[in-house]
Amino acid sequence: MAATKIDVLGIGNAIVDVLSRSDDAFLKDHELAKGSMSLIDEAQAEALYTKMSAGIEISGGSAANTIAGVASFGAKGAFIGKVRDDQLGKIFAHDIRSIGVEFTTDAATSGPQTARCLVLVTPDGERTMNTFLGASQNLSVDDINEDQVASANVLYLEGYLWDPEQAKRAFLKATKYAHNAGRQVALTLSDAFCVDRYRDEFQNLLRKDVDILFANEAEIMSLFKASNFEDAVKLASEECKLAVLTRSEKGCVIIKGNECHEVPAVGIDEVVDTTGAGDLFAAGFLYGLSQDKPLPECGHLGALAANEIISHIGARPEMSLAELATSRNL
Repeated sequence: MAATKIDVLGIGNAIVDVLSRSDDAFLKDHELAKGSMSLIDEAQAEALYTKMSAGIEISGGSAANTIAGVASFGAKGAFIGKVRDDQLGKIFAHDIRSIGVEFTTDAATSGPQTARCLVLVTPDGERTMNTFLGASQNLSVDDINEDQVASANVLYLEGYLWDPEQAKRAFLKATKYAHNAGRQVALTLSDAFCVDRYRDEFQNLLRKDVDILFANEAEIMSLFKASNFEDAVKLASEECKLAVLTRSEKGCVIIKGNECHEVPAVGIDEVVDTTGAGDLFAAGFLYGLSQDKPLPECGHLGALAANEIISHIGARPEMSLAELATSRNL
């Protein structure tokens, strides 16, 4: 097996987040379901953007956030995602490269604009997301480089990008390259509604192509059509090689064969914004895994990263996760 050059390579939607503080009245006035993630078209995105208060623009996207977290821990991350050759596309590319992440995907020269997610954050830290997927949906097999995939210790796939047929083909091509090189493939289920749409396909992926599954409580229950979390855990132990199940303030459960580890969440005085908590948990866990740390320690690193991200606005770390881990002797 060739030596790895990349610790974690993520494939997902390349999105620029626009984060703005809001209140429940604004959500009600614009018929937005609090805490939801809604897909909108380009015209809707423009209309909502004009009504939002002043916002912060920062590169986002679930898998991209995870890879940014991996880099903050001091590991080598890379990301594959599609942007357009427009202003937001340039912002995305600059932001992710500036933190040391390898990003070489060619920008589209025609078609939809770069994706953006309009995130409304209420005082309780809940986020309501309105996403225009734009150019990110046009990722294709031509964007997958076999040498790059083969050089990554772990390939990390974002469930949100399973919608477009050409992106599915890109995922499957990447998993083939990874397994041919003896690498591990991880999948995050992303959203319970996403699981509802593709339950059979995700279960097939799990049996054939996925070595590490990330899911929250709602997602894993949806995947196995379980009526409670305990039943979902049992099914995950039978169907998954390694399952990492997050439960917000209840911490996480890590399952590998007969092993089952429960790891508590890290306490916090005030939740400011939950955007990216699951993404950064995955970052900490995958960083630990890339360093051959025991599974419970991987879980603690994930909890630490999630704790940092919910303490401020935005889904990218504001402090070095490597320094934070060192301060906690992790």
